[in-house]
Amino acid sequence: MLVKEYRVAMPISKEEYQVGQLYMIAKHSHEQSESGDGVEVVHNVPHNDPIHGEGQYTEKRIHLSSRLPYWLQSITPRVFYITEKAWNYYPYTETEYTCSFLPKFNIFIRTKYENNSGTTENCLELSPDELATRTLDEIDIAYDEVAPKHYKENEDPKFFKSKATNRGPLMEGWRQTHDPIMCSYKLVKISFEVWGLQTRVEDYAHKAIRDILLLGHRQAFAWIDEWYGMTVDDVRTFEKKMQEETNLKVLSVATEGCDGVADGETTPITTTTKSDEESKEDEDKDGDNFASAKTSPTKETASVPSSPSGDEGAAVANNPVAAAAAGLRSWLNWS
Repeated sequence: MLVKEYRVAMPISKEEYQVGQLYMIAKHSHEQSESGDGVEVVHNVPHNDPIHGEGQYTEKRIHLSSRLPYWLQSITPRVFYITEKAWNYYPYTETEYTCSFLPKFNIFIRTKYENNSGTTENCLELSPDELATRTLDEIDIAYDEVAPKHYKENEDPKFFKSKATNRGPLMEGWRQTHDPIMCSYKLVKISFEVWGLQTRVEDYAHKAIRDILLLGHRQAFAWIDEWYGMTVDDVRTFEKKMQEETNLKVLSVATEGCDGVADGETTPITTTTKSDEESKEDEDKDGDNFASAKTSPTKETASVPSSPSGDEGAAVANNPVAAAAAGLRSWLNWS
């Protein structure tokens, strides 16, 4: 298992970030989704944790089938997706990612947000062993380079200036001088327990996650004029609207996808609003142990989607590093 702690400073307050992050994720998911691909929201419900208190549980499927290389599309299940399960008790969150056909692949992220530039030595309360083995990586949203295909000048913090807040452009050394400032502390654990392939896949996944964190946080700041002044209730309303529109885009080909689904493939969901009974049926098919949207899910009961069976599953198993790498690359392209 490869463990890294990322620290991402932002020129906003922790309270503002709560709104900005939700806005950025909802808008970005909607923009990057298209028929059959993108982010499908499965659950988004209130959740109470005995330790962390009231929060929100979300489950999403990031559909990537048509974004895989053509050679890989021929050997993977028709419905290839990454499942994201998140428990949000802001300013603390936990997120888990699993792959629909690689059961040994898992990403687990613990995050905490504080009003500082990343100066808290052990914000996530790691054990001495965890502190000794984790690698620290500080991300600068202004001066770390993004991939050329993702670069947009109007999203570059070195040039962007907010009309609503008068913040920006961010000059060299901004993390030491900017006010307000907050930091997102993320402990990322990546596990791919396949002998001979583990190191390569885990290294590649961390690179992809770092790129995603850099791009997403740049956009959250560059879009500040769109969300600044919104309340949490306002952004939850916006989030719900975007999720409904995104689900329609992603699931628009679901009916076609149901024809000729091979052994081991997951039947696409064809509705965006479900009754409790319908949700229960879907959850049972996927192997999830959520009783219904009325019962708050817990980390202990959340299960990993079952791996594919039949000839297609065997073909993927024969080349798991290629499948994992291509899947992660597609995930980054989507992101």
